[in-house]
Amino acid sequence: MQLSARLSMLSFVSLTLAACASQPVESAPAASPSAQRPATAADSSPGSSASPPAAEPETTPAPTARDAAGFEAWVTDFRRRAAARGVASDTLSVAFDDAEFQPRIIELDNRQPEFTRAIWEYLDSAVSDTRVRTGRDKLATHAETARTVTARYGVPGPVIGAIWGVESNYGSNFGNYETVDALATLGYDGRRETFAEQQLYAALEILASGDIDRDRMRGSWAGAMGHTQFIPTSFLAYAVDADGDGRRDIWGSIPDVMASTANYLEHSGWKRGQPWGREVVLPADFDYGSADPDIRRSTAEWRASGVRPVDERGLPAFDSAAVIAPAGAHGPAFMVGPNFRAILRYNNATSYALAVGLLSDRLAGEPGVQGQWPRTLASLSRSDLKAMQRGLNRLGYDTGTPDGIMGPNTRAGLRAFQRAQGLTPDGYPTFELLRRIEDAGS
Repeated sequence: MQLSARLSMLSFVSLTLAACASQPVESAPAASPSAQRPATAADSSPGSSASPPAAEPETTPAPTARDAAGFEAWVTDFRRRAAARGVASDTLSVAFDDAEFQPRIIELDNRQPEFTRAIWEYLDSAVSDTRVRTGRDKLATHAETARTVTARYGVPGPVIGAIWGVESNYGSNFGNYETVDALATLGYDGRRETFAEQQLYAALEILASGDIDRDRMRGSWAGAMGHTQFIPTSFLAYAVDADGDGRRDIWGSIPDVMASTANYLEHSGWKRGQPWGREVVLPADFDYGSADPDIRRSTAEWRASGVRPVDERGLPAFDSAAVIAPAGAHGPAFMVGPNFRAILRYNNATSYALAVGLLSDRLAGEPGVQGQWPRTLASLSRSDLKAMQRGLNRLGYDTGTPDGIMGPNTRAGLRAFQRAQGLTPDGYPTFELLRRIEDAGS
């Protein structure tokens, strides 16, 4: 569903993180709707204002001699290969007779943001009061559709509405690039050729099926389409004709949009009747090494370790839950269950899933985050993070090749350094820690 196209599954960092396209692994969906978009898909495609902060791979070659003439030659070759695979000539004509090279897409795909947004800044936008008000209005307008979809798939209307809001601001910004042109341009550029060609073949199948006309098949520069940003392969696998008109229309039919989104989440493991998670209070002696999405315990086990509810709603009854602390020991913590993981399949970014969960709560009339984010802490740039990684490596805390991305190896190395220094080992990067690391290595 979104570059979900969100191309080539970038490694989004959980907190400086890292996609709306802003960006929907695969026991469920074959290609998550938003998790595969490029790092900047969010700012340039569908849910631009709400995209999760993302980080891109450091090695991004600049395009060489990319021009319209070369694009035409690439399209000619692709048409030949598609015809050899059995794609009908009339489908190829509809798709490519008027195909246009989009140099802006190559520029966007190669853009390397040096600075990332802090998670609280992202959430300020993704879960703004305006977005909450608009979402409640949209859900009220489509209340009967939401009830029908929830009964069929088990996904509550506020969750569907939250994805709709984060992905495209309720359809007001799902992108205006023609999907065939976008994917052909990405395929021609070559940096994401395999992904782009896979999606382009899927787009041809969509055209051949009659679900949408070429000129209405529009979305982000990365190939994510419609109100809730499906990439073409996800569309083929999970889009639903809920209004019964014979077409799966995620561009113009809200019943199709809602049902398709819910169908994706159901196939991703959504548990009917369970919340996504809830904000919690951690004990003073909490081991932040266990605040990890891969460390899962029952609610009873977390409660026994001192984890407490933040308010009278109590703790959800989970058999398998993780505790996450997106700002380390400096900010709020959350207990998240299977439905949080289902949202992550839509876009594999902790900030994204948290935004969807929190926005769904607000749409349902529940309170927002009650803890305080460390708003005075400045975010480290990618250059700063690379310096931190180099410093940790010099001190013997192996983080791998410095890439400026706060992945699990870097977080583990930072926690080990913090323990050695007698600090709370939360693995959250700050300028103070960077200075300590540099001082220790001097």
